[in-house]
This record gives sequence, C-alpha cells and structure tokens, in this order.
Amino acid sequence: MSDYIDCAHFLPGHPTCGTLHGHTYKVEITIQGQVKGGMVVDFADLKEGLRGVLAHYDHRSWNDSLEYPSVENICELLSAKLKDRLLFPFTLRVWEGDGKWAETDSSERDA
Repeated sequence: MSDYIDCAHFLPGHPTCGTLHGHTYKVEITIQGQVKGGMVVDFADLKEGLRGVLAHYDHRSWNDSLEYPSVENICELLSAKLKDRLLFPFTLRVWEGDGKWAETDSSERDA
C-alpha cells in the first residue's frame, strides 16, 4: 500500500540541497504476518494508520522534526511512528521524487 505527502526541507551544509525546497514523497508499506480470516490486516485499517502518521508531516517542513532530514532519516522517523501503531512487522520505503528512496524493516530494529 502507498500514499503521498508533500513536504519541504533543506539539508544543512549540503552544496545542492542546502536551500529550502520541496518534494512529493511516496510512502510505501509492505506488511508481514500470518493470514487470519483471509487477510493479514484490513487495508482500511492499514491506510488509517499510515495516513494518521503522515498527516502530521504533510505540507510542513521536515526540518521542524529532524536535524538533518535526509530521506534515510525521514524513513527512520516514519517507521518509528508507524511501529507505535502497527502490531506486525512491516517494511517501509520512502521515495523522494523519482528513483531516490530509502527503506527500513521494522523487524530489524528489534534485533
């Protein structure tokens, strides 16, 4: 499942990305778990959880939440927030435009 948000950011000290600019971020989540009652999770519940987290950041600056808002750090932040809401392992991929992305696996953070 995926959703989109629009956010601004700048990377302090970065020669190209050091000035304020924005992106449309695609946020993809892949769930892992046992099928019970025909599904792992109802997509409506998954969408509600994802949108609940993303709504806090949409049309805002990542710099208000992260010291260095690289796509890697954005992915880690969103993954941590989702982990508080989801009761099963998942993989999160955050796309910063076309062809640039970072990915986290929630089960790896527990190891």
